[in-house]
Amino acid sequence: MRILSVDYGRKRTGIAVTDPSQIIAGGLATVSTSTLFEYLSEYVANEQVERIIIGEPRQTNGEPSENYQRVIQFVNRWRKAMPQIPIELYDERFTSVLAHQAMLQGGLRKKARQDKALVDEISATILLQDYMRSMKR
Repeated sequence: MRILSVDYGRKRTGIAVTDPSQIIAGGLATVSTSTLFEYLSEYVANEQVERIIIGEPRQTNGEPSENYQRVIQFVNRWRKAMPQIPIELYDERFTSVLAHQAMLQGGLRKKARQDKALVDEISATILLQDYMRSMKR
């Protein structure tokens, strides 16, 4: 079964997924946040998904960020509609910074690095990789 991760944004949301053996995480898509629930619902109807990891937006001092309430509303909506697929909050601090670093190290040109949809998808992938690493400890 797969694990999905969600880098929830106000306008756009990055999504990453593991392979069925949960060995490798890779970017899946960036979708409009307004269609996220429908997108995930359709995805889990067609793929076996064990759980969803959603980035918990916190400031560097640990306090909730301005996006926190929107994430909690989405989590509560998901839990009510899809209780069979657990959704977990996971600290997402610095994933966007790490995504930009990965893009630089990967040799992407400036125009590609400015693609916010790509940054969101890479952030979701980093979030998922970090989650998978923490589960192996």
